[in-house]
Amino acid sequence: VSRLSSKAGLLRDLGKKALVTYIVAGDPDQSVTVPLLHKLVAAGVDVIELGVPFSDPEAEGPVIQRAHERALRAGTCLLDVMQLVEEFRSLDQETPVVLMGYLNPIEKMGYENFAQKASKCGIDGTIIVNLPPEEAADLSRYLEQ
Repeated sequence: VSRLSSKAGLLRDLGKKALVTYIVAGDPDQSVTVPLLHKLVAAGVDVIELGVPFSDPEAEGPVIQRAHERALRAGTCLLDVMQLVEEFRSLDQETPVVLMGYLNPIEKMGYENFAQKASKCGIDGTIIVNLPPEEAADLSRYLEQ
């Protein structure tokens, strides 16, 4: 059973709603991300959405756009985000982590390579802002393996 399914079932059984938070990985720099993730969990967060820095986050408001800019200035890329999740997983195997971002870095990495790395480092799901559902079949096939 996946971490997301387990968390959803537990919350349902307890009659509670999920507290889901979002931060951009690498903002203001990579050294802050993993300790912040652990602090969020300690504060009661159920699911973490972890933003992948992107140069043109058109679907975001100005505050999150600036977070993307700071993370990019700090040199954070998709592979770095995956390594941060892997580091987080060394101490937390329970809290679901969902990557949220844009398709371009995933396409650059390659769907199959992305899916393999995401699974290996402990990513539980993806939200890809600019991937229309009707075009998601190829990536979904790799993520479901």
